[in-house]
Amino acid sequence: MTGINGKKIKKTQTEHKSKQDIQFPIVGIGASAGGLAAFEAFFSGMPPDKEPGMAFVLVQHLSPDHNSILTDLVQKYTRMQVFEVKDGMEVKPNCTYIIPPNRDMTFLNGKLQLSEISEHQGQRLPIDLFFRSLAEEQHERAICIVLTGTGSDGTLGLRAIKGEGGMAMVQNPASSEYDGMPRSALGTGLVDYELPPAEMPAQLMTYASQAFWDNSAPGLPEAEEPAPEEENVLKKIFELLRSQTGNDFSQYKPNTINRRIERRMAVHQIEDIEKYVKFLQKTPTEVEDLFRDLLIGVTSFFRNPGAFEVIKTQCLPKLLEDEHSKTPLRIWIAGCSTGEEAYSLAILVTEHLEKHKKDDRVQIFATDIDKKALDTARTGIYPASIAADLSAERLSKYFTADPDKINGTPATYRINKSIRDMMIFSEHNVVKDPPFSKMDLISCRNLLIYMNSELQGKAISLFHYALKTGGYLFLGSSESVGEYSDLLKNVDRKAKIYQSKDSFQNKHWTTASQLLLPKASDDKAMKLPLVEKTKTQEKQSLQKMAEQELLQHIPLSGILVNEKGDILYLHGRSGRFLEPAPGEFDRNVIKMAREGLKRPLTTALHKAASNNKIDIVQGLKVKTNDDHGLVDLTVRPITMSENFNDENVLYLIVLEDSTVKEEKELNIARSIVEIENKTALSDSDGRIAALLKELQTKEEYLQATNEKLETTNEELKASNEEMLTVNEELQSTNEELETSKEELQSVNEELTTVNTELQTKVQDLSRANNDMNNLLAGTGIATVFVDHQLNIMRFTPTATRIINLIASDVGRPVGHIVSNLRGYDSLVEDTKEMLDTLVPKEVEVKTIEGKPYKMLIQPYRTLENVIEGAVLTFVNI
Repeated sequence: MTGINGKKIKKTQTEHKSKQDIQFPIVGIGASAGGLAAFEAFFSGMPPDKEPGMAFVLVQHLSPDHNSILTDLVQKYTRMQVFEVKDGMEVKPNCTYIIPPNRDMTFLNGKLQLSEISEHQGQRLPIDLFFRSLAEEQHERAICIVLTGTGSDGTLGLRAIKGEGGMAMVQNPASSEYDGMPRSALGTGLVDYELPPAEMPAQLMTYASQAFWDNSAPGLPEAEEPAPEEENVLKKIFELLRSQTGNDFSQYKPNTINRRIERRMAVHQIEDIEKYVKFLQKTPTEVEDLFRDLLIGVTSFFRNPGAFEVIKTQCLPKLLEDEHSKTPLRIWIAGCSTGEEAYSLAILVTEHLEKHKKDDRVQIFATDIDKKALDTARTGIYPASIAADLSAERLSKYFTADPDKINGTPATYRINKSIRDMMIFSEHNVVKDPPFSKMDLISCRNLLIYMNSELQGKAISLFHYALKTGGYLFLGSSESVGEYSDLLKNVDRKAKIYQSKDSFQNKHWTTASQLLLPKASDDKAMKLPLVEKTKTQEKQSLQKMAEQELLQHIPLSGILVNEKGDILYLHGRSGRFLEPAPGEFDRNVIKMAREGLKRPLTTALHKAASNNKIDIVQGLKVKTNDDHGLVDLTVRPITMSENFNDENVLYLIVLEDSTVKEEKELNIARSIVEIENKTALSDSDGRIAALLKELQTKEEYLQATNEKLETTNEELKASNEEMLTVNEELQSTNEELETSKEELQSVNEELTTVNTELQTKVQDLSRANNDMNNLLAGTGIATVFVDHQLNIMRFTPTATRIINLIASDVGRPVGHIVSNLRGYDSLVEDTKEMLDTLVPKEVEVKTIEGKPYKMLIQPYRTLENVIEGAVLTFVNI
């Protein structure tokens, strides 16, 4: 298939060189209850005249106490060789391998490894275990199929395979004997094909033929640059993603982007990238599917337990010290995906607070750009297979199990409300939206690895801004802060945990040699562009050594500041010109300038910022210690990148002593001015006094203006912090409203269910009542029901011939009703006697008409065997 750069998809496999290079795809098939029929349908659908060219590994929930005959049964439906796996068995194409009973199985270095099941192991999840190991070894060559079964085994393994760029296929629930496992897998939203088992082989082989098999050379140069026309195609795809999802992927690593695009092309059997672009333009749903493929995050509870142990033992105790209990602990999980990592940190914090009997407030912000993943995180419901990642104690304490309707085992686990209430989930783009602030801990794991170096730098700078001084940054196992070690110091190299440094110590802007050494092409002013750090080469090392040697002999003082005048870097003996003001330390260069330098420096910095040009002031008389000296001042704008804007401009202030020649020229000029002034002194005294007064007024006005500007800046800073706080509160409120909406929907669903049940019960009672009425009327037996007080409860139509009853008599004592019985007036007494003794009484009576009846008086018993009255029956004899 022709993909990015006109190459085949299989060649991206060079990124993942394993010890055993498997050149064919391996298909893991998981099933539980009803799996035999699904296996039969699957293998019966294989083409009879064509080898599949791949290996199949079957993992089924088998009884540990009986020998399996699954191998013999599967062999009847396929021409391939079928093996029951033995430990260390090598996997070969066009073969089928079946897990033996009472064993767990993983895939490592091209071989199937068996392990015994621990006696203390909780719920077994053999399908998840195998799928995960397959993803780690095979990456995009891993394929998983989830067939019929109860529970949710296979769901997390499917997510791991999709995270590595593999393919997922699931049995259609309508064709499943038990649809628990298929529905759980479909619930991830990551499934590529949903088919009946008989249709899977054809689709599987079509996908594999386009995605993997290629007769061309196996190697692909990794550093090959795409042609201009191919760059244009990628730009079109990025623009489609940006316009529909609002997210820009143009600065993600090309290999990741190419691999995901080519996989989507294979799913749809599209061989040309241009055709795929047209398909995207016509199919908005495919843009969403590509977007989700680019966002797939492999996550789980307490992933890399050793790193979480460092957070627990080293970071949380420092963050939750007694002196910090007045302010809430603030944690931000960037790229939280479906929430497992966010809840893991919440559990760690809860355990620490419970252990030390504290009730500190905790705010945990979890963000992502994937709305579907956030919905899963907000719901807090996870498949039962998470039991493999959590200890039994944590699982029982922080989760509630929802049992499977068929076998009663846990089908899903729901996070407890106490943990859920700590979380605020929000849609947020790390590099696009404003960051949070004053964070104690930021976790961003396995997100930076997909970004290029420029975007990584921006993200790390934003995280540094969002962290408090001393706050921690928690990265993934394959990530680091790289060249930004001046912003964040390493706390634990293996766990990838870093701690924020003071911002005024930031030296990352550049080196002194890059800023202060003038170029030979400029005689009067220094051109000092800020350049990016590159890998050290021999030529640069010699240049740097020469520059450093020259700098030691150039009496320059250099100060690098931003537009506000905040000092970012100092070079040389700047103490001659700067003096810290008493009180709280302020790193603003204007406030630290010595006498005679403050006003010229303010004006020069303002001019350089307004005009974006160099401003030079010579011959300034500046007080240095106890003496005054002449100083030349130069302010030069420095652009941090080629794309000019106000945010990436710094200013270099250079201070140097005026030369002796210049000083003599200035003395001569001053002498001439003094002579001229003496000759005209008598005529200009009044004018001088007026000018001095005007100058003093201007200075006072300028001073007041500067103070007002400083006050305004402080107010703006305070307003900005307030706006950030308000934004966080609004996000929190929005999250609470989302939660309330979900709770109301849940309550409404429960009420609907209860209402439906009650309606069904009413219908059942109405039908039973009608049946009983018809039964009593159809028998022709006169029957009267009375309670303990002998009040009439019900009677049959035939009873009206013996006792004069009408419908309104219900509730009246039976003794008040006139009967048609002749010679029998002890009905009330006989009924009371029967209720006292509970011995049925039988009496022969006659009506006025002379018809004989056998009257039977017996107790009225409920289903609970409680006596609630008597039943009088009259049988015509």
